[in-house]
Amino acid sequence: MQFHLNGFEPGDPSIADPEKRSAESGASGSVPQEVDVLIIGCGPAGLTLAAQLSAFPDIKTCIVEQKPGPLLRGQADGIACRTMEMFEAFGFSERVLKEACWINETTFWKPDDSQPDHIVRSGRVQDTEEGLSEFPHVVLNQARVHDFYLDVMRKSPTSLEPYYARSLLDLQVDEASLYPVTARIQRLDAAHEGQIETIRARYVVGCDGARSTVRKSIGRELHGDSANHAWGVMDVLAVTDFPDVRFKSLIQSAHEGSILIIPREGGYLFRLYIEMEKLDVGERVSHLHITSDDLIAKARRILSPYTLDVKEVPWWSVYEIGQRLCDRFDDVPGDDTARLPHVFIAGDACHTHSPKAGQGMNVSMQDGFNLGWKLAAVLRKQCPPQLLHSYSAERQTIAKELIDFDREWAAVLSSASKPADEDGKAFDPAETQRYFVQHGRYTAGTAAHYRPALLTGEATYQHLAAGLTIGMRFHSAPVIRITDAKPLHLGHTVKADGRWRIFAFAGSEDPDASGSGIRALCNFLADSPESPVRNYTPEGADIDSVIDVRAIFQQSHRDLAIEAMPTFLLPAKGRFGLRDYEKLFCADGEGDRDIYTMRGIDRERGCMVIVRPDQYIGHVLPLDGYAQLAAYFGNFMTREQ
Repeated sequence: MQFHLNGFEPGDPSIADPEKRSAESGASGSVPQEVDVLIIGCGPAGLTLAAQLSAFPDIKTCIVEQKPGPLLRGQADGIACRTMEMFEAFGFSERVLKEACWINETTFWKPDDSQPDHIVRSGRVQDTEEGLSEFPHVVLNQARVHDFYLDVMRKSPTSLEPYYARSLLDLQVDEASLYPVTARIQRLDAAHEGQIETIRARYVVGCDGARSTVRKSIGRELHGDSANHAWGVMDVLAVTDFPDVRFKSLIQSAHEGSILIIPREGGYLFRLYIEMEKLDVGERVSHLHITSDDLIAKARRILSPYTLDVKEVPWWSVYEIGQRLCDRFDDVPGDDTARLPHVFIAGDACHTHSPKAGQGMNVSMQDGFNLGWKLAAVLRKQCPPQLLHSYSAERQTIAKELIDFDREWAAVLSSASKPADEDGKAFDPAETQRYFVQHGRYTAGTAAHYRPALLTGEATYQHLAAGLTIGMRFHSAPVIRITDAKPLHLGHTVKADGRWRIFAFAGSEDPDASGSGIRALCNFLADSPESPVRNYTPEGADIDSVIDVRAIFQQSHRDLAIEAMPTFLLPAKGRFGLRDYEKLFCADGEGDRDIYTMRGIDRERGCMVIVRPDQYIGHVLPLDGYAQLAAYFGNFMTREQ
């Protein structure tokens, strides 16, 4: 899909008229006086959270943004494989795949040994390890990601729209109140400039960036290196003879620093991350008075002997972000578990780092996804408020790992221009390539691992599904839907709807037998007083409204009789009691696509894999692990009265 040929145009490229490409967006009138959740900031974290909460008509959500309208250009662009899996849950992965630039290979460039002022290609690798995800690593303007989220919100049961041109002044928390948090908002639009609005909320989430007012209001601070190096970033439409401009390219020069080239959507646009000067202690990037012309000149020197003729710069900026992190992501003082959180922070509000690892937007969106379903579960009384402690506990650990990785990666990128160390060890271009390959799972977003805790079980039965690690994201694989022989990915059944999933993998026994493991499990879930499905499904709701159970068999779909399947797996749903035919799957026996082989499922015993609403694996249990299953959900869910 090619566009931007005659200049950068924001918005939907499938619309011919540029004037009509950016849809009108934004709520009108005053903000509501009382809400369940108030979100400050329409960045990636805020919109992910808002899109998740917009799925629940019984939750009143408000999101406000300081900017006058939707983002149109610039900022982040890298979308990791794991993020694409999340976009599938929200229903717009196909739109991203169609429009984005796919990053298939990464090339590496070093100083020419014979002419150190020139660069030469030193290596080329596949960008993402084979089989790591069914989705590629892609690149797309952050503004378009915002557009897709806004579209999800607009079409949701709540028809949620942001309130633009609103700036948060301060927050006050009164734990005794039904709406504990009071926020004062100042309007910035010309017609109401200076007007103060007040919102009372059960929960407030600050997704308002590195200078977060929410963070300051709850007394949190970012700790770490506030600024250590200046990097410029610019999106350009340019003519160049550099041969790898449509590959992700990492270029390390002898004396001028490094460049990271990121090809962008449309086939013509590309992004340059350009290493600039080292900052002195206390020095800010504004002191350097760097211009876009300075960035272009530096890029030309690094790219020598290749030329760069820049025709248009749709967006550029200079970063001075170091690696900084909050010790907690909520307003709970210390480790006081008796005090329930009311205010949360997400994204850059609680962790900042360089853009070079391409993780900022991706990790921020995972923050929002992690918190969104938990807030929904508490507000809908499916889980007690203590569940909300798990947000900071889980995401702060992940952010710390990101900070550590970013610090190491930044050092590797700048190594070419450093002199040899005291041991005589100089820059080694092979080390850059090795480090990139070694940490590929991290940059793909698939390495996040939640340790055993409230929502994450112990690895007692991990051997039953060796390739589906407890605490990591559910690694999807192909299956065949039995009722209509449709091939699909099992992980794509996990949508951003707040529901839990139990994937029951059948063992080697005859599935039609009265004592088969799947049939016995279905009997327990349907009839036992200890069944989590019975205990946590509201009266009158569909049987899968809280916990969605699906079964996978080893036999071909042609060898399985639908009429012999447990009725629990063909449930009657909706006002007419229509049968749901999409709970039954079998392994795809074609070549190496068998899910049992791909994910190390025990063929003899089978197992249950419990998947959280955010696509992470909560537990792996044997098919007859009824007591353990009941105990797992009993740790954090509220029994239906």
